[in-house]
Amino acid sequence: MDIWKETQLKQLIYESNIENAYKIALNFFNNLGYEYCAFSMISHAANHYFNDINLNNYSHGWSTRYEKNHYDTIDPIVAHCSQSTFPILWDRETFAKVPELGRALAEQGLQYGWSQPVHDLNHHNSSMLSVARSHLRISAYELYENLGYATLISHKLHALAMQKLSSKSPGYVSVTHLSPRETEVLKWSAQGKTALDIGTILSLSPRTVNFHIGSAIRKLGVTNKISAVVQAAKTHLF
Repeated sequence: MDIWKETQLKQLIYESNIENAYKIALNFFNNLGYEYCAFSMISHAANHYFNDINLNNYSHGWSTRYEKNHYDTIDPIVAHCSQSTFPILWDRETFAKVPELGRALAEQGLQYGWSQPVHDLNHHNSSMLSVARSHLRISAYELYENLGYATLISHKLHALAMQKLSSKSPGYVSVTHLSPRETEVLKWSAQGKTALDIGTILSLSPRTVNFHIGSAIRKLGVTNKISAVVQAAKTHLF
């Protein structure tokens, strides 16, 4: 990994303010050759007490036009990300049924892009990280080459957005549900066991153990295994 990528991702991991974290993400994707970066979160819960989070560097005119024309109701990217966890590439086929939206995006320099969704099933919230540029078509290879970065960044922004939701929503109670295997793996981690040790105890490969640890880290909204163990203990998950 290039030094600048490692440096910026470390800054992002330890950032606790979503606006500052977004600025780091924007700078990161600018350095990868994308002119635009956007992060948004919406709630699908009935008791929706907070304003949807929408951070981007789009022009004010485009944001106003998008809202005025209710493009969100016909946007295939929004429709995809509200129901899927897979990334979606913006191409001609994607906007085949809404060519007017595809043309409007191109006019704004948002012709080539892709989006990565994140879903929080426990809290009925979903978010979307999008990057775009005005030139040079994005190939499937480029998308998957940068997917790891986008996944890390989108989950970090999602976790910070959830924290902001928690602090602003009256009566909101954060409840995290770990799977039995995730709980078991964290219990052994709390006792100082390594992934290799835990794998031997539970008859799992170290890779599978690390998968469960990573899943628990994302669910708990923390950045590493130690923090996950501490957070799980504090919330009486084991």
